[in-house]
Amino acid sequence: MSSIWYYMERDMIKWLRGRVAVISLLIMPAAWLIFVGLALPVTFTGNYLDFITPGILVMTMLASSMAGGTLLIFDKILGFLNKFLALPSPRESILFGKILFITIRGVIQSTIILVVATLIGATILSLAQYGMIYLILVLFGLVISGIATTVALYVEDHDSYAAFNTLITMPLFFTSSALMPYSVMPPWLRAIASVNPLSFAIDAIRSVESGMVPFIQVGILAILCVVVLAVCMQVFRKMTV
Repeated sequence: MSSIWYYMERDMIKWLRGRVAVISLLIMPAAWLIFVGLALPVTFTGNYLDFITPGILVMTMLASSMAGGTLLIFDKILGFLNKFLALPSPRESILFGKILFITIRGVIQSTIILVVATLIGATILSLAQYGMIYLILVLFGLVISGIATTVALYVEDHDSYAAFNTLITMPLFFTSSALMPYSVMPPWLRAIASVNPLSFAIDAIRSVESGMVPFIQVGILAILCVVVLAVCMQVFRKMTV
């Protein structure tokens, strides 16, 4: 655990020293929420802020987790990864340290979104509901950050990973249930959104907002998290740089 913490602390210190990166990562999700949640003339739902906030939360975790793969890319390019692999600490600690940092960063951004959403008119939930929302976001973030970090092992440079990130992130968001309910989607979009992993997490958070406990969704996310992390561990154990 100590080695995982040190790897996480290293990335956290590096992130906090880049003030522009910190400020932009905290402002952008809030800007999405304000401009989309307040600017769109929506008639298909009562409080659009309550509807869109889960989508912005999940999108934030997706973007933060996918961007986390660049951490490993730069470690490869600068030669740090080779040095880390030569240390006596388990290789998995590199993986879990980065995943822990990426998830914490996403949770910080999500907290900003929840605060802003409350300030501009979203419904205030109970502590138990907020706790369940954070659980869903953390599980989702662990899954995506595990996949992103593993993919980064096989990408040669930052530009290639940035192209992969854009190719995955934006189509997933715009074909999910983040911006509109299934009932107003055209049939082709409804079919895609129903199998979109983002929609799965978004719908789970909306269930929490409506007072239900999404046991099935949380259970599936937990199982998927264990499977993804187990596969990532095997990849890291066998990797060579």
